[in-house]
Amino acid sequence: MAASIREKQTVALKRMLNFNVPLVKSSTGEPVWKVLIYDRFGQDIISPLLSVKELRDMGVTLHLLLHSDRDAIPDVPAVYFVMPTEENVDRICQDLRTQLYESYYLNFISAISRSKLEDIASAALTANTVSHVSKVFDQYLNFITLEDDMFLLCNQNKDLVSYRALNRSDITDTEMETVMDTIVDSLFCFFVTLGAVPIIRCARGNAAEMVAVKLDKKLRENLRDARNSLFTGDNLGAGQFSFQRPLLVLVDRNIDLATPLHHTWTYQALVHDVLDFHLNRVNLEEAPAVESSPSGARPKKKNKKSYDLTVADKFWQKHKGSPFPEVAESVQQELESYRTQEDEVKRLKTIMGLEGEDEGAISMISDNTAKLTSAVSSLPELLEKKRLIDLHTNVATAVLEHIKTRKLDVYFEYEEKLMSKSNLDKSLLDIISDPDAGTPEDKMRLFLIYYITSAQAPSEVDLEQYRKALEDAGCSLAPLNYIKQWKAFAKMASAPASYGIGAAKSKGLLSRVMNTGSQFVMEGVKNLVLKQQNLPVTRILDSLMEVKSNPETDDYRYFDPKMLRGNDSSVPRNKNPFQEAIVFVVGGGNYIEYQNLVDYIKTKQGKHILYGCTELFNATQFVKQLSQLGQK
Repeated sequence: MAASIREKQTVALKRMLNFNVPLVKSSTGEPVWKVLIYDRFGQDIISPLLSVKELRDMGVTLHLLLHSDRDAIPDVPAVYFVMPTEENVDRICQDLRTQLYESYYLNFISAISRSKLEDIASAALTANTVSHVSKVFDQYLNFITLEDDMFLLCNQNKDLVSYRALNRSDITDTEMETVMDTIVDSLFCFFVTLGAVPIIRCARGNAAEMVAVKLDKKLRENLRDARNSLFTGDNLGAGQFSFQRPLLVLVDRNIDLATPLHHTWTYQALVHDVLDFHLNRVNLEEAPAVESSPSGARPKKKNKKSYDLTVADKFWQKHKGSPFPEVAESVQQELESYRTQEDEVKRLKTIMGLEGEDEGAISMISDNTAKLTSAVSSLPELLEKKRLIDLHTNVATAVLEHIKTRKLDVYFEYEEKLMSKSNLDKSLLDIISDPDAGTPEDKMRLFLIYYITSAQAPSEVDLEQYRKALEDAGCSLAPLNYIKQWKAFAKMASAPASYGIGAAKSKGLLSRVMNTGSQFVMEGVKNLVLKQQNLPVTRILDSLMEVKSNPETDDYRYFDPKMLRGNDSSVPRNKNPFQEAIVFVVGGGNYIEYQNLVDYIKTKQGKHILYGCTELFNATQFVKQLSQLGQK
């Protein structure tokens, strides 16, 4: 794929802001000033892709929420980017009636129904503003891209498609239909934007299969309707594609419940696990400076800071998949190289301040002028470097705090051993009953992983002992109730997934401070080295992408929307390995799996993978969903 999905979605958004006319590079001069009006869905799609500065460069002077109180700006065009919901359509009709703007460009995030279009048309007629509605477009952009190779479907309405929603015992058929339609609509938008019709593979008898059947039908119907097909020449743009079609692997969260609960050791996944990291923005609470406050004075409020971790951040791009101790070392190195550059600039300044009396100084000046010019021209770059170093120092320090106070390295190492079935050096009860090790939630996560990965469920007597220890540690047992039911059910359905993770090797304690003057005192934190091992999702992808025979995936269903007759066979017609694949997890994904896939594909030359999920959750959010399921 020449362009990544992030680039494609960004291009589509920029085209929309340019009144749906493709951007011309050569055009100089001012952009047309305009107002952008979005709903919360639109905001979530735009914010990870375009910064406020980029919006301004596109001529957007104001960006407002649809349902906020907006003043009339009579001589400005307005670009709307909203979901085609009942209340949004009503609000647009109201804007037309009150004649807020000069002209209206209506862009719907996913396709609008005929009846709602008619509502807008009749409102425009009665308000006599038909000539002001310049364009109405379906944008098919109903998904959120976070990385070049990662997307998710829902954020605002994620409760609708969450793991809990899919696995509730009391869900009705009509509710399930709504959930499926929401997922399929977004996946359809994704493939329209990607400009490709995939070959779909999925396991039988789960939610992923229902998504596959519906998506196949929707793609098929669109391809049939030759006049309005979204996958014909015009939309595809020449030269974007290799001739091969991508493979879409739909997996159900239930094939692997241990990974989302796992304590992790790579930077991006750790940030997501322990900090408030959401749609590429991390929010930190900064501890207030300790001042001798007069007695009785109110303590200072904590400062909240938020940072965007984006594609432009080179340090983040390079290290988001690295184990945490490596990241801490790299931040330190960056800081030192920055300091040497800064000292050089300071040194030149002092030299330039010399009186030009003696010969030596004059020759030095002419020599140094050139140096100074280059130093000055590299200043913006230096400042940017400084900003990134500060950002990552703050983020990494916050993560390190959590690792130390909660002994996350111990949890990570122990869970890796559980998942790889290696020998344990310490009993599970010891960790659960150790008051210093982690929060009640950490203990619950550890025990759930033990319960999920153990081939033989613990005996009732043992279980009672664990339950008591967990309760004493302050854990709610609701998640365990659900996992017990799930395990009993999964056992009937199939054998448990093997994790095949090689246990992390410990390099011994980093008791020494990493290097003198380092801000990261890593004392007592183990420097764990990761062994690359494939998680269940990656293994399934591997056998389907490389067309290997594997008992896990041999009876996966095969759909090809381009085939005239939809014959339901599990026999793939395509015997060649795929170059491009999309892994999509129905029921929620996480950065651990994403990172595992990224590491896997690094070893395969010229192949691309995209990771998608219905929602992105960290372990805390997942445990919460499990406990809601277990409270029934």
